[in-house]
Amino acid sequence: MRFSIQRETLLKRLQHVVGVVERRQTLPVLANLLFVVDASGISLTGTDLEVEMIARTSAEDLDPGEVTVPARKLFDICRALPDGCRIKFEQNGDRVTVTAGRSRFTLATLPATEFPTVDNIDTVERVALPEAQLKELMDRTGFAMAHQDVRYYLNGMLFDLREHSLRCVATDGHRLAMAETRLDAKIASPRQVIVPRKGINELQGLFEPGEGIVELEFARNHLRVRRGDVTFTSKLIDGRFPDYEAVVPIGADKEVRVQRDDMRAALQRAAILSNEKYRGVKIEVAPNRLRIVAHNPEQEEAVEEVEARTGVSELSVGFNVNYLLDALGAISSDEVLLCLRDGQSSCLVRKPDSDDTRHVIMPLRL
Repeated sequence: MRFSIQRETLLKRLQHVVGVVERRQTLPVLANLLFVVDASGISLTGTDLEVEMIARTSAEDLDPGEVTVPARKLFDICRALPDGCRIKFEQNGDRVTVTAGRSRFTLATLPATEFPTVDNIDTVERVALPEAQLKELMDRTGFAMAHQDVRYYLNGMLFDLREHSLRCVATDGHRLAMAETRLDAKIASPRQVIVPRKGINELQGLFEPGEGIVELEFARNHLRVRRGDVTFTSKLIDGRFPDYEAVVPIGADKEVRVQRDDMRAALQRAAILSNEKYRGVKIEVAPNRLRIVAHNPEQEEAVEEVEARTGVSELSVGFNVNYLLDALGAISSDEVLLCLRDGQSSCLVRKPDSDDTRHVIMPLRL
């Protein structure tokens, strides 16, 4: 097996796939990347048995073959080589030689036959949408995913495929984030799948600015995303996501409209004196005024006032300041609407004129 390639071209593909490779593995071959060379170019595959990433590119001086190479070592070598150099990659028995200019590295390999790959999946639904649109959905919700929660079905993101829309939902039990986009084509069989946290993080790192189109393939146990010369495949979490629509507060008729940037700045300042453990702030609403109050065990206090358009006479409720800041950061409009019911109920944060992005934050007792 042999090929020759520009450093920048190879490095870009390595950056796509190396993140999938775990530093600690159950199988030695999982520390490696699978290189496959054929007449059309080269493909690089990384996997941890849950998530698989394949990147393809053209190359020169091709001699077909396949082998697995240590992922991190090869990535570090390519990153350390000078810009613009050309890398020659050649297999000799159970070793691979990487040459660039006056630099030469010899790496140990493992047989390609030992490398586990995801076979063809039985696609039951296929959806195409702009890359920027999918990225926006995931960016507006991904921060609310649970992390190592015993409720394993919360450690990921729900893709709720509906007849005319795709909705991404994430929750950690304390807050919920939901974003939706319309689809051009009608969906034949609506479905819900949960993609694990690592898969979501890898997928978010894959997207690039531009007007590209991504294709989502929904299978019974996998989600596959095709984007240009990169193919991402993730196993799904086998569990039932909570009835998230039941979490959206009903009867939250006390509406407060504020400037998003003004409230974010006020919350960031008040957070400095909030309790470091609970991060609680009290939101006090009065006619055309919103106060943010924070206390800590040292009896220190921060009070911020923000102009608000509201007719609420008197209402006070506590929230985790980080959850409020995350929700405000995920909404793109200049103004936001806070929908409240009473001092013991959750808060709905959304755009004033749209329901496409909604965030629900549970109250704190302060």
